[in-house]
Amino acid sequence: MDLFAHAEKGNRDKALPLAARMRPRSLKEFVGQTHILAPGKLLRRLIEAKRLQSVLFYGPPGTGKTTLVHLIAAETGAQFRQMNAVTSGIKELREALQWAKDEVSMGQARPILFIDEIHRFNRAQQDALLPDVENGIVALVGATTSNPFFSVNGALLSRSQLFELKPLTEDEIVQLLQSAIEDKSRGMGMYPIEVQPDALEYCATMAEGDARRALGAIELAILSSDSSPIVLDVGLVRESMQKKVLQFDASGDQHYDMASALIKSIRGSDVDASLYWLSRCIESGEEIRFLCRRLVILASEDIGNADPHALPLAVAAMQACEFVGLPECELTLSQATIYLALAPKSNSATLAIGAAKKDVMLGTTIPVPIHLRDGHYAGSQRLGHGQGYEYSHESEGGIAQQDYLGVDREYYVPVCRGFEAELATRWIEIKAKLKKK
Repeated sequence: MDLFAHAEKGNRDKALPLAARMRPRSLKEFVGQTHILAPGKLLRRLIEAKRLQSVLFYGPPGTGKTTLVHLIAAETGAQFRQMNAVTSGIKELREALQWAKDEVSMGQARPILFIDEIHRFNRAQQDALLPDVENGIVALVGATTSNPFFSVNGALLSRSQLFELKPLTEDEIVQLLQSAIEDKSRGMGMYPIEVQPDALEYCATMAEGDARRALGAIELAILSSDSSPIVLDVGLVRESMQKKVLQFDASGDQHYDMASALIKSIRGSDVDASLYWLSRCIESGEEIRFLCRRLVILASEDIGNADPHALPLAVAAMQACEFVGLPECELTLSQATIYLALAPKSNSATLAIGAAKKDVMLGTTIPVPIHLRDGHYAGSQRLGHGQGYEYSHESEGGIAQQDYLGVDREYYVPVCRGFEAELATRWIEIKAKLKKK
């Protein structure tokens, strides 16, 4: 590297944001992820033995996925090439795979191909990786913020070790912030800074495990302050924290996890938890129609006849949301969610149709009793259809002593909660008149 190139690199390094400048230079400097990197753990053993296989790193932003990949390449001494699935196509992918084949053909160790945001590759691009991964030509390292079980081909997933990176703890983020503030060569150590005791803790809490977000806020707070010395307190950090961007993927695990949390909270009758998850869904950009559909389903699945008003209320909420739209339909969703959470719960309708369906699909087909068959067409009397049928309205109490199935079955088992307790009593009386056991 000549003098000018060295100077240019130095200038580029100075322009890097604090989070990039403070990236660890060795595994010893890496903070967090001890569940996969502590001595004796599988990933640590693979790195130390220089036996890295194809791996997938999955975790939220700011947990060190990209940094870890670069450290692995440095620790193992392997040839390394990086791609981003957002900006690279099949042409670039084939070129990278050919490069890996050339390296192996010349007797070099298996190189590392790092694909960031691998979930952005389509199925054809992911399939193109399979032969070389399977034949050991390349050690594929993929990084993704999306659940790989939703976003990565099953064949590729089965050929890779999966490691989940977790959000950093508040103590770990505070450790990173302290190092960045004190470091004079790469960090902010050249500035006169007075750190208030609770400022870093506040930043770590608000970052929610995202080291990049925390470091970015501290850098902005220091560079935007005109005091000398710079007093880094909670107020300055609060102003410097960017507005939270909620992680959400309409086709990924966040979509399903938050919907699951919402429904289970309503089913569990916890109003506060239900409203929190509803708010998370709305603020993350969840489709309002999807939320409405889930509430309508829940009204039948988990409340049913314990409160027959729940279903029409959920349907009315769905229609109102369609008519009103955001942001006002948040009020409608809130009202419906509160009502459904506090309604008495019953899944007897769900269990009843499930039991009947199982009988239909797996049991012996039950013929329609002859007295229940259609007797309105010409010739039905000759077949005996409809003969012996008793018209319910002509019977005492509107219930005829009649067999409607032909075999002994019991599908509906009501619960004694809410309005269904009344239905349970009514069903006992009706079965006695029908001579059901």
